[in-house]
Amino acid sequence: LGLDKIGITVEERGKKITVDEHLETSVKGIYAIGDVIKGAMLAHKAEDEGTFVAETIAGQKPHINYNLIPGVVYTWPEVASVGYTEEQLKEKGTKYKTGSFPFKASGRARASGDLDGFVKVLADTATDEILGVHMIGPRAADMIAEAVIAMEYRASAEDVTRASHAHPTYTEAMREACLAATENRAIHM
Repeated sequence: LGLDKIGITVEERGKKITVDEHLETSVKGIYAIGDVIKGAMLAHKAEDEGTFVAETIAGQKPHINYNLIPGVVYTWPEVASVGYTEEQLKEKGTKYKTGSFPFKASGRARASGDLDGFVKVLADTATDEILGVHMIGPRAADMIAEAVIAMEYRASAEDVTRASHAHPTYTEAMREACLAATENRAIHM
């Protein structure tokens, strides 16, 4: 594209545009988002970055937390994840607890015949704050949004358990996994 001719710095053999913490390139007033900068190549990441840049230009208070941009694999069953993995928490030395709930124990999954998979919640041992959520199973791509919202507002596993979830639904699995993370209190196990 000849970006270097207008002063825009690129890296990775010219494949990625270098940006600062405001997503501004080396040329003042020119921003870059999405697949042309470092990070996951996800449409929803690019959308969040676009909102971030628009809010920056408008003088608002932009916000983006790359740790809370979910990853989704559109297979059958679906896979979705947000936040830290157990391996990352171990590397950081963070003490955590886990709670899992299998879809085979879900009334909705049983009624639909979608029994494969589970939801797993990782929460800080001391504070109960949710640090990561990983799921494989029916509607995981849709269900991960609850985890993102909970983590954005630093909810604890207990906080999620206190929110009523309609029964029978796939989304109950998130609540059940949080119940399992808080003193192994899952209801439908």
